[in-house]
Amino acid sequence: MLPRLALALVLALASLTLMACEPAETDASPERSAVAADFGIVIHGGAGTILRENLTEELEGRYHEALRSALQAGYEVLDAGGSAMDAVVAAVVILEDEPLFNAGRGSVFTSEGTNELDAAVMDGRDLDAGAVAGVTTLRNPILLARLVMEESPHVLFTGEGAETFADQFDLERVGPEWFFTQERWDALERAREREEFTLGWHLEEDRMIGTVGAVARDRTGNLAAATSTGGMTNKRFGRVGDVPIIGAGTYASNASCAISATGHGEYFIRNVVAREICARMEHRGETLQEAADAVVMEQLLDHGGTGGVVGIDRDGHITMTLNTPGMYRGHFLAGGEPFTAIYADEGDGRP
Repeated sequence: MLPRLALALVLALASLTLMACEPAETDASPERSAVAADFGIVIHGGAGTILRENLTEELEGRYHEALRSALQAGYEVLDAGGSAMDAVVAAVVILEDEPLFNAGRGSVFTSEGTNELDAAVMDGRDLDAGAVAGVTTLRNPILLARLVMEESPHVLFTGEGAETFADQFDLERVGPEWFFTQERWDALERAREREEFTLGWHLEEDRMIGTVGAVARDRTGNLAAATSTGGMTNKRFGRVGDVPIIGAGTYASNASCAISATGHGEYFIRNVVAREICARMEHRGETLQEAADAVVMEQLLDHGGTGGVVGIDRDGHITMTLNTPGMYRGHFLAGGEPFTAIYADEGDGRP
């Protein structure tokens, strides 16, 4: 009996060993399971009809420099072990303070000659989010959006109420002179002269300056997204776009990806673009690039929407997908160098 028992035990142990060596079943594709970047940040500064003939070499250089400054700010946070949320906010603050972009200091003017700013953040760890819309005196609306997320039980504050909330935390307020740039004012004047109240803003030179945003993955694998905008030139009636609508212009989930969008906001809202990309990854098993292509290059265009997104997934893969001639964009990934681009034919800087 002993020899037979011993043999049975040996066979049983061998079977268990073989089972242990077999790869565990997973719903993740090989592309999604391999870590592309231990940590990294991806940013955008707006998408639209951005053509080489409309930008001087000097102006191109200024855009690249501003994008690199934002990437550096976010990357330094990540490299030091900081959170994805800290990184995206740091990057967006730089972009809000840069008058080249339609956010913060460089915001466009409404039909009344005022500035109305929107911003949002989302944390992929717990799906917590915060947003503000129609604020007029906050130097950095992205900081207020984060406070809404972290210091209130709510998601979205608007107008004067949002600014009253900001005062509880001593956020910097500024006067209208902070937001004034001659270029944006001239754009408003041209729009007024042509009486352009149209949702075709993305086709017009004066309206092709959009949102800024950032997404990041930190060393612990957490994701975050942040987006900020000055809205639409010559807008009326307190119009609010996709930026502060969680799931439309901003979304982050550790289960899939973080997305920040820019473009014709009404279409991004109707198509719930940011969440749709993440949902396709979660429920259809698509890669980040596959999902972004399906939504931006097919779904949006089929409905007449133009713009782009930047994204990073739970494994560190990135996307910078656009269906317009240009999008100010860039990334800085662990082990790499900062990359920036403007025009659609410049690619994404990856091998």
